[in-house]
Parts: sequence; structure tokens; C-alpha cells
Amino acid sequence: MRTDDPQGPGDARPGPPRGRQKAWGGPALSGDDPPGPGDAHPQRWRGALALVAALGLAAGFSAPAAAFTVFACEPEWAALTRVLLPQARLHVATHARQDPHHIEARPALIAQLRSADLAVCTGAGLEEGWLPMLQQRAGNPRVQEGAPGLLLAAEQVKLIDARPGQLRQPFAGDIHPEGNPHVHADPHRLLEVARALARRLAQLEPAEAAAIDGRFNAFERDWRRRIADWERRAAPLKGRAVVVQHASFAYLWNWLGLRPLADLEPKPGLAPSPGHLQSLLTTLRAQPSQAVPAVVAVVVAQHQDARAGRWLVDQLGTALPLLQLPATVTDEAAADALGRWYEQLLQALLSSVPPGPGPASPAAGPAASNPGR
Repeated sequence: MRTDDPQGPGDARPGPPRGRQKAWGGPALSGDDPPGPGDAHPQRWRGALALVAALGLAAGFSAPAAAFTVFACEPEWAALTRVLLPQARLHVATHARQDPHHIEARPALIAQLRSADLAVCTGAGLEEGWLPMLQQRAGNPRVQEGAPGLLLAAEQVKLIDARPGQLRQPFAGDIHPEGNPHVHADPHRLLEVARALARRLAQLEPAEAAAIDGRFNAFERDWRRRIADWERRAAPLKGRAVVVQHASFAYLWNWLGLRPLADLEPKPGLAPSPGHLQSLLTTLRAQPSQAVPAVVAVVVAQHQDARAGRWLVDQLGTALPLLQLPATVTDEAAADALGRWYEQLLQALLSSVPPGPGPASPAAGPAASNPGR
């Protein structure tokens, strides 16, 4: 060791002659000197340089855009969104076995709404018990009232059974002054909502506007053909009656010409009570002999308790069937979910039509819709 070559406190060997410095400012190595503990290994430097180069290349490319995210309050709007923008990322707040009036504002729903570019809901007070809380807690300005990122289906069509001026009161049931919110049960109104949704999606995703318009046009052609076929096949239902629970299918009855003869609920949204059911049974037994055979079925929604309907059927002692039908699509991700849902409803009703001729004359004017909501 040369005594005039200083050693640092961490050096374990003599330093090289002065004047031979590495490019990075540290001591240089002679050609035959192996790298020591304090020197960077050449292979490590090659790896580091490769990493720097890779990062530099990556910086030249933009990250892929996040998928357009839609929050659907009900499954029917998720199914419709899939028709128009199949690549959208979808969150669905409810399913067919839930009552959309009464949903818990869970943290998972808050997080989903927070990330949404568009929320598609029914409106007309259907989600008033939980959507405003989700909007407040999500803090997403894109989906607040009046923002382009909130589309309410009930605002796109004419509602039935409006009760202007009627206030919502405790124990009054599910009253909707704006009108019955369950618009998706009418395929004509569903088509109008699809048109409005296509316009809104094109507004928010202009790069996809042409594709969205093309998908809507194809959907409209196919849907109009289906409506004509459904209406032709539904002719045996016209003028007949149904006993219902709630007005989840009021638009369906209105479209098919069915008459809601009675409601199992004493007030809209309130559970059937023994007193009300007994009164209903007395009323039905007092009907003319030809009236009850004209009843197609007792119909309750899949998310409702069927015990009241089953009790009424048993007490009447007739062959009147009890139908428990889904009030919306059961699998919004399935191909043709909306068409399959309408087919399911129509086939169930047609299979319940009693043999023999239908009513002598249909009820005057459009079929009466259930005043419940």
C-alpha cells in the first residue's frame, strides 16, 4: 500500500493512482482490478440503465383511458345501457328480488356512485329514500340534480296516475304525485327512454356518438318488430282482469288492455292486512258469476311476499292461478335481457287465460291502472 494514498473509512484496499477518476467522480479501477465492495458492479449499472430507458419509453405513451362508468339504479336501465354502450363499466344498485323503493345506502353503493360518469335512475320519487343520500355522500358533481351525468327515465315519458298536489305523508304508503314511476313495463315508453339515453351517452362520450346512434337505430327496428308481435299474441288478454299487489305492473296492464280488479295492498306499499284481505274476498265473491272467470290471475311481484295472494286464491276455491313475476330483468348482463323479460311476462299471462271465449266486451277506454304505486 502506498502511504501517500489516503484510505476512506470504508475502503478495504488501496486506492488507485491519483488522476484516474471514473466518469461519475469516484476512484477509477485499473484494467485488471476486480471491483471491490465499494464499487458498483458493471452488471448492476447495465440493469439500472435499462430501467431508466424503459421508464423513458413509458413516459412517451399515455395511460389507457378509464372505461366510461355508469351507475344504474335499477337493472332495466343497466340492461338498456349494455345495448347502447356495451363496453361501459356498469354498477347496478338493485336486483329483481329487491323493492327499489327501499334500498340501504351502503358504502359500496356510495363508492360506485362516486366513480360514475353517468347515473341512470327512474325518478318520480322511486329512489327518494336512498338516492339523495348516495349523491350527498358520494360527492360526485357529475351525477347531481341538474347535471348532464344524471338521467331520470320518468322525465323522458308521460306518466300515468299522476296526483298533482298530493303530499307524501307518514303511513300514506308509496304515493308518487308525479305519477307511477314503473315506466319500464311499457315497451313503448321503454323505447323513448332508450332514445333519450342514447342522446345522453353520445353527449358524454362524443367519440362513441356514431356507434351509439347505430346501436340505437338497430335496437329501435328490432324493438318495434317485437312490440307488434307481442301485441298480436296478447289479443286474448284484452278486456280481462287481474288481482294485483302494488302497481309495479300498471304500465303493463295499461299496454295489454288488462283491468286491475283489486289490490291486495290496503294502501300503496303497505303490506296486506287480514281485515283488508277479508273485505277483498267478500267483494270478489259478490261479483257476478261471469266476472271471476274473466280474471286471468292473482299477480304479485317476485320481490313481494306471496302469502296474501296464495291465501286469496285458496279462499276463492277456483282454478285462479297465482303468478309471481319479476318486476324487472333478472340478469341485466344477459344478452337480450329486456326482450326475454317481456317474453316471460307475456307467456305467463297467456298461459293463465281460462279456456273458452273471452269477456263479451272489453272495458270502455284504456284499461284502468292500479292507483297504488
